[in-house]
Amino acid sequence: MKRKLNVIIAVVMMLAIALTACTSQSEEAKNDEKNGQEKIRIVLDWTPNTNHTGIYVAQEKGYFAEQGIDVEIIQPPEDGAEMLVGGGGAEFGISFQDYLAPYFASENPLPVTAVAALIQHNTSGIISLKEKEIDTPAKMEGHSYATWNLPTEQAIIKKVVEDDGGKFEDIEMIPSTVTDVVTALQTNVDSVWIYYAWDGIATKVKGLETNFLKFADYGKELDFYSPVIIVNNDFAKNNPETVKKTLKAVQKGYEFAIENPDAAAEILSDAALELDPEIVKESQSWLKDQYKAEVGKWGHIDQARWDEFYQWLFESGLVDIEIPEGSGFTNEYLPE
Repeated sequence: MKRKLNVIIAVVMMLAIALTACTSQSEEAKNDEKNGQEKIRIVLDWTPNTNHTGIYVAQEKGYFAEQGIDVEIIQPPEDGAEMLVGGGGAEFGISFQDYLAPYFASENPLPVTAVAALIQHNTSGIISLKEKEIDTPAKMEGHSYATWNLPTEQAIIKKVVEDDGGKFEDIEMIPSTVTDVVTALQTNVDSVWIYYAWDGIATKVKGLETNFLKFADYGKELDFYSPVIIVNNDFAKNNPETVKKTLKAVQKGYEFAIENPDAAAEILSDAALELDPEIVKESQSWLKDQYKAEVGKWGHIDQARWDEFYQWLFESGLVDIEIPEGSGFTNEYLPE
């Protein structure tokens, strides 16, 4: 009887919690409707970092609210932001042009579209300690590399190494998902693929002397867009003005970060207390010139560069279906 009573009490408590949650959600929905705000979910690609600063600035400074939007920033599931956005679990997400390729090269492409470039150029590349003397791609030969074992990743490494006269097969591949580059470079890992704005800056802040080989310097086709904002196609089709208003607020957030990198860094650090404030500040200072780079409008995606990368993937046999020119992205929702 005591066990049955405990079960009954537990069930009653769960029902009460569920009822409270439903009531709370209902009240929240009513408040949003009353305030004239539309609920929007943006799923990140990874934990918060300076790639995302403009989004956090837009939230903190009230730029979303100015557009009548209530934004929830959420962490990605294990299968990534792409599947969540494509399935309608979030309206917007953060992705990368290379990650999107297999979803677009399909008989049934994932229903998402890139609508803005967070950063104008591909800032990723290979980092190593200066003492390893890997100052050109060919010199990766005879050294170890931490690999994710992804076909596109290894094809890019192979291209830059062999174009430079090196032997890709002579690189020691160490399967590893490196989460701490500073520590990894002081183990048996000689080289790692990084995004310089975060991990490159982190090595600098921690006092490591390194060599960095940026992929975009070794081929125009490797200057792909990373990262980008994607939107669910059905949502965009049915709510074009909401997409425009969201991007207008996000653009304002990145413009603020460009003009006020220290203040923007503080906003991100306050929103993500797990981050090292020194790395955030240094990274923000470096990225302020990268968000727009040479273009006049934040977020713009150049079709020639977009298509060139996807054409290279197809010609290299990395996708089975050729991605049509001009597909997978649009600039139509960006503010004028």
